[in-house]
Amino acid sequence: MAGNEMKNLAKTIIKSAHSAKEGHIPSALSILEILIVLYDRILNIDPKNPDSDNRDRFILSKGHASLGLYAVLAHKGFFSHVSLENFGKFESILGGHPDRNKVPGVEASTGSLGHGLPIAVGIALGLKIKKNSHKVYVLIGDGEANEGTIWESAMLASHHNLSNLVCIIDHNHSTDRAVKICDLEEKFKSFGWKAKTIDGHDRKAIYDSLTDLDESKPTAVIAQTIKGKGIKMMENNPAWHHKAPTEEEFEEIMRELDDA
Repeated sequence: MAGNEMKNLAKTIIKSAHSAKEGHIPSALSILEILIVLYDRILNIDPKNPDSDNRDRFILSKGHASLGLYAVLAHKGFFSHVSLENFGKFESILGGHPDRNKVPGVEASTGSLGHGLPIAVGIALGLKIKKNSHKVYVLIGDGEANEGTIWESAMLASHHNLSNLVCIIDHNHSTDRAVKICDLEEKFKSFGWKAKTIDGHDRKAIYDSLTDLDESKPTAVIAQTIKGKGIKMMENNPAWHHKAPTEEEFEEIMRELDDA
């Protein structure tokens, strides 16, 4: 995906949040390159038949970053871009957190943190039992790594040698002020996973890490990212965690993206 397309996806995220006066923009931007690589080069999913058994699975566990997922799903043809104009509005299919029963291409309803990885472990184990060769990818936030369910699931995945499971951690350091989770790579390795730390905005590094898997164990990719990447007023600014831009801020952000 070229730079202009990346810019257009970022604009879509900003416009949707501005229109709805709601949304977690910085979290959506921190994972955007990861989502682009997944849907452009990794995932085997047909937008016209997203529930086919013959598909890879992707779960966005950090459901508050839904705008990033929605923008990419619409871009790939899972649903119309018109739906993005109604984000967060009454009777819209696109809410602040993704709903499995409403949004084509959404694998699991998420938002309550710490649940996406347990769901992914269950799916991966089921596929393994069925001798289905497709893979399960799950994207969690670094804040979620403070949840006990993450490490219970990590232990279970390792025990069952779920080599068809890939967990991507969006390490945007948003939780550092509350509690630092330190070396996630070593933590996952201690639970029996293959683990690697990468630049989460480097698409080659993302692709390489998602294709360099171990045939005997699950894989964790710790993606070092910047919350609010690409928007100066938002980058690593806690005030923007859940905030929609004013008219003046919206115009400034659009100018910045146009000049990027």
